[in-house]
Amino acid sequence: MASLGHPSQLSPYKGRGATYDPHNRFAPTHSVVEDDGWWREESSTTIATEVREEVSKSALSWNNSPDLPFDRSLNPYRGCEHGCVYCYARPSHAYWDLSPGLDFETKLIARSGLVERLTEELCHPHYVCRPINLSGNTDCYQPLEAKHQTTRRLLELLLACRHPVTIVTKSSLILRDLELLSEMAEHRLVRVFVSLTSLDANLKRTLEPRTASPQARLKVIRELNTAGIPVGTLISPIIPGLTDHEIERILEAASRAGARTASWMLLRLPHEVAPLFEAWLEAHYPERAAKVMSLIRQCRGGKDYDARFGKRFRGEGVFAEMIGQRFKRASRQWNMQSRTEQGLNTHDFRPPRAQGDLFI
Repeated sequence: MASLGHPSQLSPYKGRGATYDPHNRFAPTHSVVEDDGWWREESSTTIATEVREEVSKSALSWNNSPDLPFDRSLNPYRGCEHGCVYCYARPSHAYWDLSPGLDFETKLIARSGLVERLTEELCHPHYVCRPINLSGNTDCYQPLEAKHQTTRRLLELLLACRHPVTIVTKSSLILRDLELLSEMAEHRLVRVFVSLTSLDANLKRTLEPRTASPQARLKVIRELNTAGIPVGTLISPIIPGLTDHEIERILEAASRAGARTASWMLLRLPHEVAPLFEAWLEAHYPERAAKVMSLIRQCRGGKDYDARFGKRFRGEGVFAEMIGQRFKRASRQWNMQSRTEQGLNTHDFRPPRAQGDLFI
């Protein structure tokens, strides 16, 4: 796989988070584009989104991480057009022979047959009902959902068989399903968590280029709360030296909008995400880049990332502890509870009937 060049030589692409395509770590060869001095036509500053379909062999993804409040998740799409440069899911694109950089946000995979596979798995005689998280990897309400509507069909199935679900999103597209989610809430089958990284719209445009604006996400919280749907916020990720000063303001804004729970995660930079994020800093905030990376490493034992359970989400050291203390104090001030999947209804679950008569 050819790289689009060295990150220090590249300019940002319009509407995209990554500035280049890093090498696919599983590829047997590695090539780099070099300027040979000959004239060449300037490349476009925009990149179109490509979508291909993948026939699903299974639906649920399982984990046994002590850091997560759920043990199963559903991911309708691979890659994410939102383009958040810091996304911890970027390295997963390498498994599909694609780059975790620009490929991750421009070459997407829509999973077909997911409703049918989930139906089969829920009907398994040994299946035990516990909340499913939508999505554990990429946003289930990214722009692709407007056309494919896989998330909506999954929710319809879960409502029909009274199965609880939690949803994490940065998208206002979730309001399309307000009536469906409201009905699920009446049966205590749903909780929604709206991710808020910053209230600065200018920062958001480059950090999370194709996500809803901060004000739009606060509107989502407000409308979900008004409709009786339990809603909370995730301040994720907190980026030392860039967004950590907003912790108190974000919690206040989310609380005033109607969020009742809150949680946070420290920036995670696994595998290719570290050089992608550092290149983004150099492109958009060159005067802060060294300070931000220094603070990140102070929270990660001197490294870009520490993947150990108990450390990967919160970090360690003086700066990480200070973030945790500030979050806890502000949460108390605004009466925000910790994120929890407890209280969702698992007792009314009934395995779905055959797909043909599911909605009769």
